[in-house]
Amino acid sequence: MNGPKVPSDEMTALSATDPACGRRSLERFGRNVLKNLERWSRAVAPAPSAKMLRPALPAVAATLATLYAVVVSMFVLDATASHWARHEPDWVRGAFEKITNFGLSAWFLIPFAAILLWLAAVISPALSRRSQGVLTALAARFGFLFLAIGVPGLFVAIVKRLIGRARPYVGGGGHDDPFAYMPFVWRPEYASMPSGHATTVVSAAIAIGAIWPRTRFVMWLYAIIIMFSRVFVLAHHPSDVIAGALTGAAGAYLVRRWFAARHLVFCARDLRSYPGPSWKRIKAALGEVVGGVADATEHGNAPSD
Repeated sequence: MNGPKVPSDEMTALSATDPACGRRSLERFGRNVLKNLERWSRAVAPAPSAKMLRPALPAVAATLATLYAVVVSMFVLDATASHWARHEPDWVRGAFEKITNFGLSAWFLIPFAAILLWLAAVISPALSRRSQGVLTALAARFGFLFLAIGVPGLFVAIVKRLIGRARPYVGGGGHDDPFAYMPFVWRPEYASMPSGHATTVVSAAIAIGAIWPRTRFVMWLYAIIIMFSRVFVLAHHPSDVIAGALTGAAGAYLVRRWFAARHLVFCARDLRSYPGPSWKRIKAALGEVVGGVADATEHGNAPSD
């Protein structure tokens, strides 16, 4: 004898709250993430030709001029700037202590990584080809932004501790010695050159400006304010900031050329960014993703991987 029939809407509710259903969905999304990250890594990983990474003559000239500015600053500007910063009003120091925290790389890397992981989770053959193309184009752009900011930042985080230059606040009695070094000590007070904040904000200004040119003015204004703040709070000498800016610019430039060599995001001939998907297509793709997830949840399944 058959039992009482469960109404269809009640079955839907039971399906949606079934722990096994949720576990299957997470497993499928996890497989999507691994598969897409592997595919994207294969697209980026092959090393381009040495010709593509060879810097242009203006870039070499700019690098040499910046290095000259670093050396001059060490002898002429660093001690004076630190002495001046020590005697600034307390309210100025307090304001820049708050401002300088906005130069941390986490403000960029965490959201970009989260967006990449979400895109990796939702891109699947269950979507239309157009939506897959739109979301993949977005993933390439956010992947570029993540690497263009993260790679120079990682490089500086290691190199500055190997160089071991003392920060301005290390000098006792209100005296700053720009030539105090303790290489390889791996202590934060001896990790002044190059400035990590300057590396982050300059690489972010270049990378974001390359994708969205209309943001360049705002991004460079932001970068300049953060770089000045590092001197105001006695975290860095001016030469540290200049060296960090050079490292950030060089790192973002090389990552941009690396992507261009793979015909990703940028044109290999002139490094201009390819046109991105329109807002209309992005909204349509997101709508398809949301609709697909809702439909899969209703039927107790995840989008196909």
